[in-house]
Amino acid sequence: MKLTVFGATGGIGTLLIREGLARGHEMTAVARRPADLGCDVVVADFGDAEALAAAVAGRDAVLSALGIRPAEMKARRAKDPGARSTVQADGARAQVAAMRATGVRRIVSVDAAGRVADAGDSVLMRYVAKPIVGRILAEGFADLAVAEQVLRDGGVDWTLIAPPRLTDGPHRPYRTVLDVNVRGGRTLSRADVADAMFRALDEPGWIHRRVSVAY
Repeated sequence: MKLTVFGATGGIGTLLIREGLARGHEMTAVARRPADLGCDVVVADFGDAEALAAAVAGRDAVLSALGIRPAEMKARRAKDPGARSTVQADGARAQVAAMRATGVRRIVSVDAAGRVADAGDSVLMRYVAKPIVGRILAEGFADLAVAEQVLRDGGVDWTLIAPPRLTDGPHRPYRTVLDVNVRGGRTLSRADVADAMFRALDEPGWIHRRVSVAY
């Protein structure tokens, strides 16, 4: 397949590029700065739909692992104390616009299990742990929630992959559940987030679904 990866220099993004090439896919990376990733790299602002269209045109699908590094957010706030993280929402808007302009329909995007408390969680997790985590990570979770709505309203074939706390461990068997969190799921390696994103491309039943993934 011909695939475009957004956030290609991050922890999950670099694994998507590496795994994609190993699986024989033709990979294109989108990054804000030049990088040697072993594939074609398009340097663009993630919020620039016109620039992103060139990276999306002719592709079979888009994989999005956008995020903002804490150090980068700290630097922004040093210049503007009122700055808020909107990279997920801005990126989703630009991705959808680029996809609609070029006729590409399929997108798989990283979400976070921690931002949603639902029937898949234990009582303790749902009513104690997640409200605490939600207050700590409120800004990032709010950004992800807007991004989700953008994809839902965007007229594209989206899938959200929602892992819990990320680790740098190896591949191992994991569980998946549609539209609710994985019961007792606490962690998932970035390698297996990437694996689940590739798996989503071959799972038509995952289109227009939020897929929770955890050990």
